[in-house]
Amino acid sequence: MIGQPNKPDVVLVHDWLVGVRGAERVLDRFARIWGPTDLYSLVHDGRPLTPAIDACDFHLSPMQHMPGGAGSLRRWYLPMLPAMIERLKIRSCDLVLSDSSSVAKAIRPPEGVPHLCYCHSPARYIWEQTSDYATGSMGKLRVAGLRAVRGRFQKWDRKTTRRVDRILANSRHIAKRIERCWDREAKVVYPPVRTREFTPDSNTDRENWFLVVGALEPYKRTDLAIEAAVRGGHQLKVVGGGSQLESLQRDPPQGVEFLGRIPDDELLSLYRRAKALLFPQEEDFGIVAVEAQSCGCPVIALARGGAMEIVREDTGLFVGDQTANAFADAMTEATRWSIQSDACRENAERFSCEVFDQAMQDEVNQMIGT
Repeated sequence: MIGQPNKPDVVLVHDWLVGVRGAERVLDRFARIWGPTDLYSLVHDGRPLTPAIDACDFHLSPMQHMPGGAGSLRRWYLPMLPAMIERLKIRSCDLVLSDSSSVAKAIRPPEGVPHLCYCHSPARYIWEQTSDYATGSMGKLRVAGLRAVRGRFQKWDRKTTRRVDRILANSRHIAKRIERCWDREAKVVYPPVRTREFTPDSNTDRENWFLVVGALEPYKRTDLAIEAAVRGGHQLKVVGGGSQLESLQRDPPQGVEFLGRIPDDELLSLYRRAKALLFPQEEDFGIVAVEAQSCGCPVIALARGGAMEIVREDTGLFVGDQTANAFADAMTEATRWSIQSDACRENAERFSCEVFDQAMQDEVNQMIGT
């Protein structure tokens, strides 16, 4: 048990601790504000995350000790996730704060303890994006498995929202999905973006290539970005790792460069030099699109999902169709535009860590009556 004097005793819940992406950036802010504290999760793969998260006391489910449960096989344990999250027993505290994009919100809080959930999305692979997982390695088998458990999982997922007293959504797009899937209202608190770290540089010129950044997973549609670059004859740099990396780079097209996972200083340099960031997926929010704008980099985004809330007409270009031809045409148009870095930066500052921290502290204090 870890507690902090002069702070509300908030314990944290997170789906799984297997890398630092958008959800873990949110968790990091929680750990900075209310940590070190107890952190409950399905699994931890043993790698360091952030100093604030690593300082917490981890409590893991039995899935941690199952073959591949904390590694590459964890997605295949989907039918067992409800039982695993319910095996975690939360200690007495002032408030349970779950950070959920899968099952973390289904944690059982101690009797009388309020539960606040920050929701990145109801499990997208179960509710609305199952078909997106058909692409890439083992896609057909993956989708068949998802469809087999979908109905039972949805029923459980909807039922366990009763364990949550209040839900915060990371965008209006996700608030609407929460209402459709769970029949619950959610208040929007946009996630934190490190605008202090990601900054423009007036001495750096933009170059004639495009950038895509993110986990190489099926729904991110990096395959579409690559096809668009090839069709339009554009150079593309791909940043990130994931289950689709091997299949995507097996026969890399000319002009497409795979950089893998890179440190933030290298990513900052890419954001400052790229002609534009490609954002071809329907995203819950889209932290990388804000990071790019924070560095003055325009965004070519699919006109769906969270992108509609974070990209403006003076900071990027919306693409109506999720096709390679549509994105290839947008990339060609981008070679002629003159979007201003200052507009991108100004827009990004709406999503700073400081804005997020204050909003979350207000929510927590309101729930526990301080």
